[in-house]
Amino acid sequence: MLEDDIKFMRRCIQLAKCGEAGAAPNPMVGAVVVCDGRIIGEGFHRRCGGPHAEVNAIESVKEKHLLCRSTIYVSLEPCSHYGKTPPCTELIIRNRIPRVVVGCSDPFAKVNGQGIKRLQDAGCEVLVGVLEEECQNLNRRFFTFHKEHRPWITLKWAQSKDGFIDRLRKAGEEPTQFSNALTQTLVHRLRARNQAILVGTKTALLDNPTLTTRLWSGPNPLRLTIDRHNILPPTLHLKDGSSPTVIYTHESLREILDDLYNRGIQSLLVEGGAKLLQRFIDEGLWDEARIETAPFCLEGGIAAPTLQDEHLMSKHNFGGQIVQYYLHKP
Repeated sequence: MLEDDIKFMRRCIQLAKCGEAGAAPNPMVGAVVVCDGRIIGEGFHRRCGGPHAEVNAIESVKEKHLLCRSTIYVSLEPCSHYGKTPPCTELIIRNRIPRVVVGCSDPFAKVNGQGIKRLQDAGCEVLVGVLEEECQNLNRRFFTFHKEHRPWITLKWAQSKDGFIDRLRKAGEEPTQFSNALTQTLVHRLRARNQAILVGTKTALLDNPTLTTRLWSGPNPLRLTIDRHNILPPTLHLKDGSSPTVIYTHESLREILDDLYNRGIQSLLVEGGAKLLQRFIDEGLWDEARIETAPFCLEGGIAAPTLQDEHLMSKHNFGGQIVQYYLHKP
């Protein structure tokens, strides 16, 4: 592995992130074409159904005669099948690009090593695994969906300094406000980055949440809740028809995740109460957690969930609000 290979793969990753808003449910991918140590073309996957990163990168090359002695760098294995667009491997082969550097292989069943093999069979020199972990992390939701047949699961809650997520209260009483204006906006950004959002029956009744992205520009996630005994009234925001909503009549987390997989949902944000959140934790069904801690104590109430097998990724201070992000590492 050459130092230049790492440098140009980092550029691929930078480019890939530009597709965050439009690529889903396809993966974010960046591509760079290099000749004699100089970038002569680059591109990324802008939107689902549109041209792939490799297509955009190759089309951006003005001096096409240089392609036959260039290297193309791609953060994810080029596709080898006909989907909404033709296979990228055929484009690379047709343009006689002799060397292909791939960040990581694609777990999607219709690719999964076949793109690499097709390039090798055509005589291309293929190097796989440059910044592999970073490239996989870039599309961790996509990878989890195709490898584990479930969405990437993010748990989210806010708590007091002494570890309570709410005081004891009845329906209609205002919930404790833990977030400030900034962290509340960041929560809505998080919602916009997830395809579905889940709360439990008690949260739906007590808080009557809208579960929308009204404080951030982006699509509303698919709203989900659980109502085993049909007790949720039609007056709730979740039943106002303003945004697609699914109400489950069972509490099996595995069945819910199976349904989301069948719906093509790659990311789930769980904003439920302590009981629902703890169930996800106890069953090992979580990948990431966002915990916000307010700078005051409640001195009693509903205890916050307890993470297991967690690894602290980052910690931020937003005007006294401490926001910590954890990864699940069993």
